[in-house]
Order: sequence, then structure tokens, then C-alpha cells
Amino acid sequence: MLMRIFFFITIMCILAACSQPTFRYAWTKEKAPASYVARFETSKGNFDVEIQRSSSPQGADRFYQLLRHHYFDRVLFYRAVPGFVVQFGNIDTTLTQKWEKYKLLDEPVIKGNTKGSISFARAGKESRGTHLFINLVDNPRLDTMQYAGVTGFPTFGQVINGMETVESIYNGYSNSTMEVSDSLGADKRKFLALFPKLDAVVKAYIIRKEQ
Repeated sequence: MLMRIFFFITIMCILAACSQPTFRYAWTKEKAPASYVARFETSKGNFDVEIQRSSSPQGADRFYQLLRHHYFDRVLFYRAVPGFVVQFGNIDTTLTQKWEKYKLLDEPVIKGNTKGSISFARAGKESRGTHLFINLVDNPRLDTMQYAGVTGFPTFGQVINGMETVESIYNGYSNSTMEVSDSLGADKRKFLALFPKLDAVVKAYIIRKEQ
């Protein structure tokens, strides 16, 4: 009960756009360390992700930039498909478009989409931007899937603690949220009214870096 009350307060902050993160062009030039660990505090508990820059340098850099500048604070887990993935990202389309204006070059899949690995979602050439997913199971087909001129989804990190938290994220809506995904940024209240049980990130931040 207390957790649900806490989550309700979190959602109210989203709707009120409290302490919304900002954007600076210079942030897109920041380079990640060789490895680092990020902690996600969520409405279901915490989980930690270890990032290896060698697996996807541009992906690891963008994730580092987004973490450092609080992009993931108060974002929704807006897509959770049992036996597949959990996806999350910011519902502030104005902010998202600012980040995604600075494109990431496509990279090959070096480490596969195994259970607990994390990757950027994408829908064509140089379309990785700000939305990510965590694999709930081994998904080898995502390593070689061809779509709109690109092959596969490069992973760059792995959940090292709290995978049970990731697996407990509410998945009752499955893919149905994507059918009205345009309203995710266009009308936040309507989207949350349609899907009131969605879980969310409270805050995400770096807890360890190795040069």
C-alpha cells in the first residue's frame, strides 16, 4: 500500500513536470568511462546495470550522458511484454526531440541480447536515441533482425543486481500501450488514465565508474 502511494506521488510529479531535466548541446559530447554502473530506483525496487563501453561505444556514451543529466528520473516503463522485454523512456517529447536531434551512428552487435542485457530501441538507420529496453529472456533473434536498413540491436550493459525487480515490473498491458503510443507524449494524463498500473523509475544515477 505504501509503495502504491509513493508511486502515485511519483506520477503526480510526472504530470506536474516537477523539476524537469533540461538539455545542453555540450552534454552530447561527453564520453563514458570504460565501464560504469548505474542504479535505477523504481516503484518496484532497485536494480543495477553495469555498462561496458567496448560493447557499443556510442550507445554507452549516450546512456552515460542521459544518466548524468537526470533524463531517466520519473520516466515510465511504458511497455512490458512477458517473456520478451521491458521498455522505458521519457514522455516529455520536447526534451526527447532535443536529445534525438544528435544522432548516434549505427554499431554492430558485439554482445548478444541475453537475459538482463540492455539496448536502445530503434526503428531504422541512426535512430537510437533515448528509449531503451531490458531483455527479460535470451532474445538471440534481436542480434540479427533486419529492419529499415539496420541489423540487430547492440547491447551495451547487463543487469547485475535486482533482475527480480525488472521481472516484477507490471506487464499486464503487454503491447497494448504501443497501440496508442502517440498519446504518450501528446497527452500524458490520458495515457496514464488508460494505463494506471504502469510502473516508473523514481531516479537513476551512476554509482561507480572505472576509467
